[in-house]
Amino acid sequence: MDEDSQAGTDRGWASLTDAERCVVPCVAAGMTDRSIAEKLHVAHHTVGAHLERLYHELDIHSRVELTALSMPHHG
Repeated sequence: MDEDSQAGTDRGWASLTDAERCVVPCVAAGMTDRSIAEKLHVAHHTVGAHLERLYHELDIHSRVELTALSMPHHG
């Protein structure tokens, strides 16, 4: 990842809500949307909405990318 991309990602992390950030370690652990929803006591559709915003804010397209990006932030 180049320096400009990394800077954009850092700004993306800063823009996330606490609820959205709570989803990240669950995704990194391999949990399904429904499992995450049960753990966080929210609807599974809410988890999907959080993931959509995470993908948009971090300019990524998959759980794998989210997991890789989360390592320095939630390692």
